[in-house]
Amino acid sequence: MSRIRDKFSELKSRNEKALIAYAMAGYPNDKETVSIVQSLVKGGADIIEIGLPFSDPLADGPVIQSASFHSLQKGMNPERFLNIVKKIRSKTDVPLVLMTYANLLYSRGYDKFISTVKKAGIDGIILPDMAIEEADQYLDVIRKNNMDAIFLISPNTSEERIRRIAKASTGFVYLVSTYGTTGGTQQKFQQYTHDAIKNAKKILEEKIPLGVGFGVNNADQARSILQTGADAIIVASAFLRLIAETPKAKIQGKITSFAKSLKKATILE
Repeated sequence: MSRIRDKFSELKSRNEKALIAYAMAGYPNDKETVSIVQSLVKGGADIIEIGLPFSDPLADGPVIQSASFHSLQKGMNPERFLNIVKKIRSKTDVPLVLMTYANLLYSRGYDKFISTVKKAGIDGIILPDMAIEEADQYLDVIRKNNMDAIFLISPNTSEERIRRIAKASTGFVYLVSTYGTTGGTQQKFQQYTHDAIKNAKKILEEKIPLGVGFGVNNADQARSILQTGADAIIVASAFLRLIAETPKAKIQGKITSFAKSLKKATILE
């Protein structure tokens, strides 16, 4: 089993659901990225997504785009990303998921890129722009390296397509909670989000966990999503927003405190 699947099994045995938290590699800088991940883990994050910035991040809203631009301006590249991951892996066994865009893998060769990030400590990959119809070569390499391929579905994904994506996915399936890009600031999710969660869970039949992200900003929203049936909440923009708004000396404490509030929502009573 992979670290990701082991984590979900462990949480299920404790009657908990997963908090998946996001950090952008190189934001606000390389060293701080490692410290932020440590703070997220200290706060109870069960799985960490690490973003490798891309010049045209189609699925990302303004908060993640801003962090991505900042990181790229400071020279972030795959080599520096690997160094950050190695430093994180030396400090924690938490499952690590790379979130980036398919062109970065394709341009360097799937075999070389995936085997390299695997050796550095990455357990799974999310590519928002990787269509399931074009993923055969990518999936062959992912499986060869014993990594998890995490695909996205949305509220309007058909049942047939959800089944196809679920069959190809390992680790978990990522449900985009709202239409549009990441980083929504709504205080309450629309009914279609809750309907999409229930529909996806019914189709998945407990064969693979369902994570829900895009627009989860606080513990109440997290609790609502999890009570509807999701197995994990995925929080990205809210953490990056907190980093941007907090004085540097207080970032680690703020990150840990916010993560703790979210993690508390994942503990079932």
